Amino acid sequence: MTRVGLGSVTERIGTGRRGVRASRRMIAALMAAGGRMPRGTTVTPVRDGAVIGEWVCAPGVDRSGPQAVYFLHGSGYVLCSPATHRSFVARLSQVTGLPCFVVDYRLAPENRFPAASDDVVAGWRWLIDSGYAPSDLVVAGDSAGGHLTAALVLNLAADGEPGPAAAVMFSPVVDVTFGLAARQERRRRDPLITAAAARELLDLYTRDAAPDDRWIELDYRGAAAAPPMLIQAGGAEMLSADARHLATRVVAAGGRADLEIWPGQMHVFQALPRLGPEADAALLRVRDFLRKTTSTPRLQGDIR
Repeated sequence: MTRVGLGSVTERIGTGRRGVRASRRMIAALMAAGGRMPRGTTVTPVRDGAVIGEWVCAPGVDRSGPQAVYFLHGSGYVLCSPATHRSFVARLSQVTGLPCFVVDYRLAPENRFPAASDDVVAGWRWLIDSGYAPSDLVVAGDSAGGHLTAALVLNLAADGEPGPAAAVMFSPVVDVTFGLAARQERRRRDPLITAAAARELLDLYTRDAAPDDRWIELDYRGAAAAPPMLIQAGGAEMLSADARHLATRVVAAGGRADLEIWPGQMHVFQALPRLGPEADAALLRVRDFLRKTTSTPRLQGDIR
């Protein structure tokens, strides 16, 4: 259904002003139609200096505790927002029992590199300044947010700074040239978008960036000191190649990366529980991973 519907038009929309507006509307509609908001979820807007975002707490989740999730939404650096991902984050809060802070980082084409990474670092420092210990935080992100997540935790480790207790990435972008994705695409077409169209979209953000900047090309030198990582991707998506590459590079550098490729699933399927039970099952795997790799005592949630 995705291939015939959304996938048949994504590469023809283009990346001009009208195309970006149309793509933003389509992705918002897909996330709304496929998502499921836990009843009783609370959303608290945040605007503190340069830091803009929102706290999302599932029913029964108390924001006054010492632990939290720092969530970096996907978007191709262009399309999404905390609002599009609100039901996804609420379900993550529900299954972990933790409050989630979603930073509203600036998007391209209005804001190019390094706007998003600057905002992500500002959000991380804001959480620390707010009283959270790094070891009491989990960083999670999907797609381009997965790229930001990997860069954040790897860069903190390389710089010798305290990092989070764990990192979770859903269908992360790793190779921003989409070379890995293009090779995977020759084996199986992604139902959502082509590698060429995805690269054109991402180029709206990265075209002025140095290719070897560590917020563009991930730096694995600190991987041995980085937190344990869980990487999930769908078996039907081209970014399954990026997920495999990330896990391989982290492990080869002495770090820990648990990789899960979910057969037959599409890009960021975890956000779309109305399309199948695998979305909830994958989030339960996140809960179980965090139970094993962190000292967080509150990971008692479930999906209802």
